[in-house]
Amino acid sequence: MIEQMLTKDCIKLDLKGKTKSEIIDEMVDVLYSAGKLNDKEEYKKAILAREAQSSTGLEEGIAIPHAKTSAVKIPSIAFGLSKEGVDYNSLDGEPSKIFFMIAAPANASDTHIEVLSKLTTILLEDEVREKLLSAKTPEDVLNILGAGVDKKEEEEVKGAQVLAVTACPTGIAHTYMAADALIKKAKEMGVTIKVETNGSTGVKNLLTDEDIKNAKGIIVAADKNVEMARFEGKHVDIVPVKEGIKNPEGLIKTALAQTAPIYYADTDEMKTTTKKEKTGFYKHLMSGVSNMLPFVVGGGILIAISFMFGIKSADPNDPSFNKIAKLLMDIGGGNAFFLMVPVMAGFIGMSIADRPGFAPAMVGGLISLNNGGGFLGGLVGGFLGGYSVVFLKKIFAKLPNSFEGLKPVLLYPLFGIFITGALMYGVIVDPIAGINTGLTSFLKSLGTGNLVLLGVILGGMMAIDMGGPINKAAFTFGIMMISAGDYAPHAAVMAGGMVPPLGIALATTFFKNKFTKEEREAGKTCYIMGLSFITEGAIPFAAADPIRVIPASVIGAAVAGGLSMFFKVQLPAPHGGIFVVPVVTNPIMYLVAIVVGSIVGMALLAVLKKPLDKEA
Repeated sequence: MIEQMLTKDCIKLDLKGKTKSEIIDEMVDVLYSAGKLNDKEEYKKAILAREAQSSTGLEEGIAIPHAKTSAVKIPSIAFGLSKEGVDYNSLDGEPSKIFFMIAAPANASDTHIEVLSKLTTILLEDEVREKLLSAKTPEDVLNILGAGVDKKEEEEVKGAQVLAVTACPTGIAHTYMAADALIKKAKEMGVTIKVETNGSTGVKNLLTDEDIKNAKGIIVAADKNVEMARFEGKHVDIVPVKEGIKNPEGLIKTALAQTAPIYYADTDEMKTTTKKEKTGFYKHLMSGVSNMLPFVVGGGILIAISFMFGIKSADPNDPSFNKIAKLLMDIGGGNAFFLMVPVMAGFIGMSIADRPGFAPAMVGGLISLNNGGGFLGGLVGGFLGGYSVVFLKKIFAKLPNSFEGLKPVLLYPLFGIFITGALMYGVIVDPIAGINTGLTSFLKSLGTGNLVLLGVILGGMMAIDMGGPINKAAFTFGIMMISAGDYAPHAAVMAGGMVPPLGIALATTFFKNKFTKEEREAGKTCYIMGLSFITEGAIPFAAADPIRVIPASVIGAAVAGGLSMFFKVQLPAPHGGIFVVPVVTNPIMYLVAIVVGSIVGMALLAVLKKPLDKEA
């Protein structure tokens, strides 16, 4: 792999530049002449932007300018030697003689980034630097670096005295050099250390709860945000990433002596010390849902405001027509709400396959929306689009490096969209549309027999997955009933959808000992979400504690839905929550139904959830 990224035509053993700027220009020219760049000037801009954050001139005569940008055609490294050295604003103030310029494409593979990272870390070895300074030919350089990269990685450290996290903006060079500097110095000092790297390929060597609990001190050498709440109550020394390279001994001594300040998380920072990061299906689904929510919130409230002018005020053919109401409806309903399913699908695909997965998944969601597949079909389209690109990445991995630049702009979108679209039209849409139709028919048959039971079922369905396919099936049924002239079922739907966030909000207010400080703060927003008929506001609580939150929410929502039907409430508005209560029949009893359901949900949460420790 090393010989693919550091080729002979990218090695220059007699750099002529006398200044930092001249060296950068010369190294960029080397990469461009070797055919490694799509756009020379854009790449240079990215290099200079990285230098503006902090100099990449390190100690021991080393400088590693680097950038990750779409201006790079092929993952590459340029190597250069300056016999006299130049002033590169290095950490130790000494002239820089050894130069590595790293060029990583925006879509660089994990393998490429890992090799680049290893290259930067082996430069900490005195022997390696001495050999490079004495290199006479490009072959010498390749042999020296190849031997270093092939070294086996050290086994994971358990029961470490000191923990560290390293991270730099690009996640290529400084992240790993700081980690290696800390590990090397700790070994010299006889100290056990475990270092988590937050690099371009993601988090590696993740610090566990057990690691954090047992460590004497923690070092965070980072120039970008890392997860900090897990370090609550521990001595944490927070420094720039270059300090990890420049002063590893001082940082380790501070950690051992426990003289660094004790870290306390901000109220806006969610605690995750006792919970592992969600992965797989849940992670991808939540990525779609979280990015969809702004469309739900913004569009839904605009629709609700439009109804304040009259239920049919957006209809040009109705006597109550109002231009402002129509504008609000067009923006909120015709556009924001319309985009919910495609956007959700797109971000599911992006979570699975990074940016190349976005377009195929979004197209899959749009196909579902336009062909009766609805929300459930959009979910399938999102996962289908994402995994189709994962499949394509494996297929196209065998192509020559010269195709790297074509993959994200041509191959992935072309074949990804085709595969997703063909499967959606040929296999997915019709069966899912049939499921949606069947569910609607079932609910219609229930409505003729027992209206209260129908209200209980519809209300409960709104809280089972809180914005998921079951929720959307009930919501769609309510809308269909409005279209058919029956306004009672949707009143039960909206009542049931408002209860989960309202019940949680009440519980966090009146039973504070059952919730963390962060949850109590988040609970305040649930009042607004619930009153606005945004059931998704309850999702963070349901995800964190599904065994208790979901049953309490379902029962409370079912009570509200059943009472709404019992009181014979009629609701002609498809959305809006508290904003459209004035247009319902029997508004007082409708509010009673919502309040009672919310109180039931609150009471169940109070019973099911155990009091937290005082520290929480």
